[in-house]
Amino acid sequence: MTDAQENRRQVLYWRLLSRLFDHEEQSTLESASLAVLQDIGLPPALLDPQAGVDSIVQRHPGLAAEFDGVMVPETGDERDKAAEVRRAALVSKVLLNVFATGSGTVTAGQLSRWQADAGWLERALGCRPGELRGGGRQAGSGTGTGSGTPDLSNLIPRIGPELGALEADLVKRMHLREVLADPALAAQLTPSMSLIEQLLRDKDNLSGVALANAKSLIRRFVDEVAEVLRTQVEKASAGALDRSVPPKRVFRNLDLDRTIWKNLTNWSPEEERLYVDRLYYRHTARKTTPQRLIAVVDQSGSMVDSMVNCTILASIFAGLPKVDVHLIAYDTRALDLTPWVADPFETLLRTQLGGGTDGTVAMALTQPKIAEPRNTVVVWISDFYESHCEQLYDSMAAIHRSGAKFIPVGSVTSSGRGSVNPWFRERFKDLGTPVISGHIRKLVHELKTFLTI
Repeated sequence: MTDAQENRRQVLYWRLLSRLFDHEEQSTLESASLAVLQDIGLPPALLDPQAGVDSIVQRHPGLAAEFDGVMVPETGDERDKAAEVRRAALVSKVLLNVFATGSGTVTAGQLSRWQADAGWLERALGCRPGELRGGGRQAGSGTGTGSGTPDLSNLIPRIGPELGALEADLVKRMHLREVLADPALAAQLTPSMSLIEQLLRDKDNLSGVALANAKSLIRRFVDEVAEVLRTQVEKASAGALDRSVPPKRVFRNLDLDRTIWKNLTNWSPEEERLYVDRLYYRHTARKTTPQRLIAVVDQSGSMVDSMVNCTILASIFAGLPKVDVHLIAYDTRALDLTPWVADPFETLLRTQLGGGTDGTVAMALTQPKIAEPRNTVVVWISDFYESHCEQLYDSMAAIHRSGAKFIPVGSVTSSGRGSVNPWFRERFKDLGTPVISGHIRKLVHELKTFLTI
């Protein structure tokens, strides 16, 4: 990189660091950065801390493609020196908009803009908007290494929790009740896990318009997450083909390739025609065995994400044939939510987040539901910081020994950070049922290997 290009690049990054850690405008760096942007043909709005990336892209549509993947390392030894300066300007914009959140009260519009800018940061890293905040991929297109560029395979998984923590802080700084009472302001809110957590905690203190707007936001979020989880469940491997059931002789099941192959002996070279004396059809019937899924979820303060995700996932499995789903939530008391399991929205409204943790009360509701252990899977989602550790573990071990599938799932907080009691973690490992990651995709994978769907 030439000295001139290197100097330009350094000016932009020095301004980034200055803004992130000092928060005071440095006139020399600001004027130098403005001169750099003018020289390389980028809009001065990139330096405006009040301008969201969305608004800049609306005025300069060609920049959208440049923001996408701008932080994904390039491969190869040769790097475009001028392009590196443009990258520095774009990277600085998304990082400042996301990580320089200031202090004081946050409006609904400010939260919505931050969420949009966080989506642009995720796109810059080669992810989909919302993917990292939702516990996204561990590594992906943003993990390559190039000359002089960082390897993001370890960095990307750490960014999601930080984004979640920033979002949670912004939500806490909102005067949420006042915002919900104003339909115009409430309409600006973008549903997120942090926002839903606050709504679920405060729902008993809301009424009238504010309560109606809160319920609308919760339902929107539930529907969005359900769509993602439903896609993951549908990708689960189906049961084995049941060849004891004759295939349906309908056109959509016609196996054209096999039909041609099996009738090749009937080919007439003189007429150049294939005579078909038998049609072959695909088997579509699947072997299915009724299965029971019992989901037990700790609804104490650290378990909001797990409660929301598991409630939605339980409703999806409840809609599948041959799967009998039961849902139990607990803190120091247990609540059987099975009657509402098909409607995650209604289920969440009946939860009471917070309080202590006593899994033995949930176990008392769980054990009678295990009628046929071989056809039962018990998913227990908690951080396992319990009041009666020995007693609860003995009951869980008994479920495992009975022949039922027991899946312990670690907690995931609203910021994405997981925490599991090491006492339980070691004993589950020794039992042969290690705690799996709290990420919902891994739970789907575990369930699909047991349930025939």
